[in-house]
Amino acid sequence: SRLDVTLVRRFVVGALMTLWIPACAWCAAATQPRHAGQMVHLKRSREPYDGYLALPQGKGPFPAVVVIIEWWGLNDQIKGVADRLAGAGFAALVPDLYYGHVTTDPEKAHELMRGLDEKTALKDLGAAVDFLRARPEVGKSKVGSLGFCMGGGLSLQLALSRPDLQGTVMFYGQPETDPAILKGIACPVLGLFGAEDQGIPADQVQEMAKQLNAVGKGAEVKIYPGAGHAFFNQSRPSYKADAASAAMQKSLPFLK
Repeated sequence: SRLDVTLVRRFVVGALMTLWIPACAWCAAATQPRHAGQMVHLKRSREPYDGYLALPQGKGPFPAVVVIIEWWGLNDQIKGVADRLAGAGFAALVPDLYYGHVTTDPEKAHELMRGLDEKTALKDLGAAVDFLRARPEVGKSKVGSLGFCMGGGLSLQLALSRPDLQGTVMFYGQPETDPAILKGIACPVLGLFGAEDQGIPADQVQEMAKQLNAVGKGAEVKIYPGAGHAFFNQSRPSYKADAASAAMQKSLPFLK
């Protein structure tokens, strides 16, 4: 009947809006991070370090995301990403993998990244997963990861080292194509890359997705035309608003 058709249309439109509205709100807030979160103390074994925690309003339990820094460190931009994830309904934690060091100088950032020990970083990230699970706002809810550039590669590595991680998003991180390694991953992967990225060949990205799907882990990659490396970072000249918006419209439903 005409009434049934109307109801179906309203249902479909409503369902689409629940996915579209958070992404639009995300884009609108991209240049205005509120820093509604707070610094918290984390602990890896007996060694303390800090992180930035942003929580949604309410009691939860909420799904949670470990947000992994670019090579700049725990700066205002990455805090804004966590704030906006909290606005979309996620408990978001950004571990400070540089232990207080932050820079805007690419040479210094390169130096900090080279000095990062991957095994230590993965222990810090694993401790961040444990911290989130111990929070009453998260509890037994699902936990995923999302990282950018250096953090994109670490997001994938975290999924390889933590079987309890339930989803991984990597923005222009280093791909892994070895099926012997990828078969150890326990969760699906969403990879988001720029077609103009000179450091990450598109064929490597596609091969990673192919191998992940071949071993039955599930992966989707999206390569955005006209976008280069760091297209999501609104504080950099490389920022591409249309690609950043489209990437978040892929990420939020994936994480949900």
